[in-house]
Amino acid sequence: MQAQAKRLNVLLVLSDDHSYPYLGCYGYPMRTPVLDQFAKDGLRCDRMFTAAPQCVPSRSAIMSGRTPVAIRMGRFSSPLPPDVVTFPELMKQAGYFTGVCRRYYHLDGPMQAPNSKPTFDKYGMQTFAPRMDWVDKGSTRAQTAAKMNEFFDKKPAEKPFFLWVNFNDPHHVWDADAIAEPYDPKTLPLPKHFPDVPGLREDFAKYLGEISRADDEFKTVLDVLTRRGFRENTIVLFMGDNGMALPHGKGSLYDPGLHVPFLVQWPGVVRSGRATTELLSGEDIAPTVLEAVGIAPPKQMSGRSFVPLLKGERYEGRRYIFGQRGPHGNAPMTATTKSSTFDLSRCVRTPRWKLIYNCTPQMEYSPVDSANDPGWRQVKAAHDARSLPAELDRAYFTLPRPVLELFDLDSDPSELNNLIGKPEHAAIQDELLRALQEKMILDYDFLPLPLPG
Repeated sequence: MQAQAKRLNVLLVLSDDHSYPYLGCYGYPMRTPVLDQFAKDGLRCDRMFTAAPQCVPSRSAIMSGRTPVAIRMGRFSSPLPPDVVTFPELMKQAGYFTGVCRRYYHLDGPMQAPNSKPTFDKYGMQTFAPRMDWVDKGSTRAQTAAKMNEFFDKKPAEKPFFLWVNFNDPHHVWDADAIAEPYDPKTLPLPKHFPDVPGLREDFAKYLGEISRADDEFKTVLDVLTRRGFRENTIVLFMGDNGMALPHGKGSLYDPGLHVPFLVQWPGVVRSGRATTELLSGEDIAPTVLEAVGIAPPKQMSGRSFVPLLKGERYEGRRYIFGQRGPHGNAPMTATTKSSTFDLSRCVRTPRWKLIYNCTPQMEYSPVDSANDPGWRQVKAAHDARSLPAELDRAYFTLPRPVLELFDLDSDPSELNNLIGKPEHAAIQDELLRALQEKMILDYDFLPLPLPG
């Protein structure tokens, strides 16, 4: 057994397209026993929001502690700029052995865009891999244990480590046979923002099956960590990279696109059985990890360390979190491009209120990745037949969409009733617009500011 390093190790595990509340520990009736026990033995965070509802910009914020717009990652196909410093780089400079494995990490530009490769090669733009000591650019679920062991075999005995493990699940396309006993589509509780059509129930059941399969892979990860003797000296963070590829989710700034599960264990520090409703952002991961291992976060990081929260100490929580949506995928603009491919929007959220600023309201809504699946095709058919409930028809088929949306999340958690312009909500509307404007200015955002003049 490898001897434990004296300095704190860090293991970050990201599931892919995983919305809150889809784990048993959050109260949804599903089979995720490993993650549920992990939550019981550590801290369950109920309000973690990614900085963007798509994998590339979200992961860039997690790694850098800054927003995607601030670090020029507004285009989905961008490689991480070489001057943007990531927290694993700072750990490496401080003597850590660093690595990433399993699903492709998404920060060297898209693997599926060969027409960009000559430019990337000519100017040396793929810089993420050299920032780490050990890089696996994409392996299968069956190789999880082997890849982790390969990393640990290469790690010098005297060095602490940072390892980032990426899962494929529950990313679209969803497998019908992800688990031995699939979920029954007919019995699943649906979120209020889902039109209740058979195809969407079937898509949702397959999605949940992949989350249960991710739970099994998480067991593999913890088992390797334990066998290597690192379990008691490693802070383990489990998080979704962004929300689910279903209506109102991935690619949108509604909560199912940004709100993700986040669980933490830090042996001897994080007391078991705790839960928090403090607002947390994907921007906050980098400064938190750095502070936890004794490295001062750089001043340019806009994220906030929540180490005091982990330790159970006095912690002044966030008033706001922010989200940013930009282009998705690599397809060029055409006359028929929909929001699934191109959309520009920003949001600000408090514990109770959400304001969304849509800068491309003319784009027809379409869910990212799943627009051709049975669920969305049946939703469109119900719209054409005028059989959708009015609030759902309005949510998905209003065109142009409103430039501003305001939601009271206490009374309307599904974000279906736009309150913008209501006199009784003028004060909170003004507060959120000013907060969003300030964030956009500080980020040097390229979009027009939301306040006039």
